[in-house]
Amino acid sequence: MNLGRTDPHPDTCDFVVIGSGFGGSVSALRLAEKGYRVAVLEQGRRWTAENLPKSNWRVARWIWEPALGLRGFFSMRFFRHLVVLHGNAVGGGSITYGNVLLVPPERVWRQGSWAGLNDWERVMPGHYATAQRMLGVTTNRRLGPADERLREMARQGGAEGSFYPTEVGIFFGDDRDEPGASYPDPFFGGAGPERKSCNACGGCMVGCRHDAKNTLDRNYLYLAERRGAEVLAESRVVDVRPLSGREDGSQGYAVEFVSLAKGSRGRRRTLTCRGVVFAASSLGTQDLLFRLKEKHSLPRISGALGADVRTNAESLIGVRFPGTPVDLSQGVAIGSGIYIDEHTHIEAVRYPRGSDAMGLISTVMAPGRGGRVHVLTWLGTLLRLLVTRPVRTLRVLFPFGWARETLIFLCMQTLEGRLTMRLGRRWFWPFSKRLTTHGARIPAYIPAAHEFAIKAAAATGGVPLASVTEILLNVPMTAHCIGGAVMGRTPEEGVCDGRNRVFGYRNMYICDGSVLGANLGVNPALTITALTEHAMSHIPPKAGRDWVGPDS
Repeated sequence: MNLGRTDPHPDTCDFVVIGSGFGGSVSALRLAEKGYRVAVLEQGRRWTAENLPKSNWRVARWIWEPALGLRGFFSMRFFRHLVVLHGNAVGGGSITYGNVLLVPPERVWRQGSWAGLNDWERVMPGHYATAQRMLGVTTNRRLGPADERLREMARQGGAEGSFYPTEVGIFFGDDRDEPGASYPDPFFGGAGPERKSCNACGGCMVGCRHDAKNTLDRNYLYLAERRGAEVLAESRVVDVRPLSGREDGSQGYAVEFVSLAKGSRGRRRTLTCRGVVFAASSLGTQDLLFRLKEKHSLPRISGALGADVRTNAESLIGVRFPGTPVDLSQGVAIGSGIYIDEHTHIEAVRYPRGSDAMGLISTVMAPGRGGRVHVLTWLGTLLRLLVTRPVRTLRVLFPFGWARETLIFLCMQTLEGRLTMRLGRRWFWPFSKRLTTHGARIPAYIPAAHEFAIKAAAATGGVPLASVTEILLNVPMTAHCIGGAVMGRTPEEGVCDGRNRVFGYRNMYICDGSVLGANLGVNPALTITALTEHAMSHIPPKAGRDWVGPDS
């Protein structure tokens, strides 16, 4: 490792940032701009157009499950209460997310654990504006067939007035040029990389191969590396402990990590630093902090760790049109949305043509109210369809062609629902501890969304779909697991304060979705970015900083 060629202590830096997603990449850039030597530790790989999978059937390059030898960038974590979809890569979830960057309604700042910690409604708009500029947020200009079909469904359901093209982090170029045209850096005055305009291939969530998606390795992280921040990919952190016997970390920290890379797998190294930023996602940060607290490396971590985990009250459903001549995979990953009531938001989602692996976990939707009895209703619905429309039904269940024929609905609500996470042993695998979920079940069945899907399918000639986990297990899927290390006034209410500073420790921050104190009802990436901008704005430049004095 070489954190500056003149550094006589190559394993010493000012800040270690754990994770390179939206919070980690923002932290890396802003700290590097302030003169700090920054190391970013990321357990995922660095992806390029050359090594991205051509479809999500290339499981070894798509799925992240190192224990099975799968080292892709998309992970599915199964819990008793939910299935969490998230990313592992240099650039974090930005490599596989759907590009949508929305500002949540102002009322979320008056709810939950962060209410009253700041005058959020006055403070945050400026940070949102910075985040939007850095991420190249713009209105979607590639509305595809799936978006037009959602518009028609909204009209049929009386919600056409709520239809909107999404705000996305995609470069569209000049409409007078052909899609895919190359441009010199359009965002940072020549300091950023060359880009190409979007060709509406629908491939955003299996990795953009055409250099149009504004992933973090094209903005925040790219600029941070140009300023000297060093990214150590395929590096999993296993310990963070204060130096010199000072339990509060005022003398710095030792950060131990293990290599996951081929050729050096299992090799351990330690960095010493003055400050640490945890930015490993809600699941990653919770898991790591629980382990560090349990092994007494960071015993002062608040007992509120694991509380107030939220999911944006999500459901993944859809409508399939077997045999349709229209290619619904064309467009951007999430191109449009509607509001079917004041609490329920639906976005049109797609995978690129040929990426049909998610079809393996979709099935026909059944009417009802969810729960265990719903399985019987589903069986009855499936048998009836197999008897009355066997060919059509089998085609709906057949995964191949799923991406081209399916309009996926990402349904989100602002209604409250919370879980608790802990580190524990599962009955079927008692040999090691993993995160486990506890509390009342989060409903997998969203009545308004399911009713909309059933009516929309009937009006447009499609077949409504639901996920297998929602039908058989009453377990929802979410791409937006948030909370677990939330902001609060005191250590009894949260793990960090309103500036992301960890209670009980000095120069330690959490900058990812785990700090979010309320259900946003929209995709959280932009809010994580803006909150990290807010946190970093309070850290003074390195020059003249008193590390052991009062925190910034």
